[in-house]
Amino acid sequence: MTKAGPQALFALVESFFTKYLPRQRGASPHTVRAYRDALKLLLAFVAERRGCEIANLQLEHLNADVVAGFLDHIEAERSNSATTRNCRRAAIRGFFKHLVRNDLDHALQYTRVLALPAKKARQRPATYLEAADLRAVIANPDRRTANGWRDYTLLLFLYNSGARVSEAIGTRWTDLQLTSPRQVRLRGKGRKERMLPIWRETADALHRLRGNEPRCGRAARLRQS
Repeated sequence: MTKAGPQALFALVESFFTKYLPRQRGASPHTVRAYRDALKLLLAFVAERRGCEIANLQLEHLNADVVAGFLDHIEAERSNSATTRNCRRAAIRGFFKHLVRNDLDHALQYTRVLALPAKKARQRPATYLEAADLRAVIANPDRRTANGWRDYTLLLFLYNSGARVSEAIGTRWTDLQLTSPRQVRLRGKGRKERMLPIWRETADALHRLRGNEPRCGRAARLRQS
């Protein structure tokens, strides 16, 4: 049971971001920022609608009608796409699930928010490059220079592994096995890890990049262990 007043709301906001997301769910910093931005927009919208400061908001002010109004607002007034609207809704749902677990007195109110449906978004056709086009992009850097070799290696690594940019940035030299069986450990969303094979071509490029580190500068280096 929670105490009434603004303190109750912001105590739950604090516990959501400092305890639940990082400790219980293991959310990545990117996920935490996305949830933070969505909740910040929602609270600002509710405060403006009620004509008060955010610091004066209470749990009872967060109901299904106001959340539905917020979702319509970001689409109509902020020109967000239906996909972005649904992403904001997903983040808000995560917070309201936290409220249900920690404030049973308002469980029905929160459940009605959780029942708000997602909006159907138009699926765009996937676009992609053919293998020949990708090879042309990878071959573009001037491999006669240290920086060119760095760029070539990064492009080749991304193509080979299918890693996200954030995963590539987070890769350490200790995550790489450059001799047979050649492979890399990637750390994805939610701190999930996966092992992927890498081509000999990629391993050779990475091996040379490591030898070129002093000339490539700090920006070229993979993270050290």
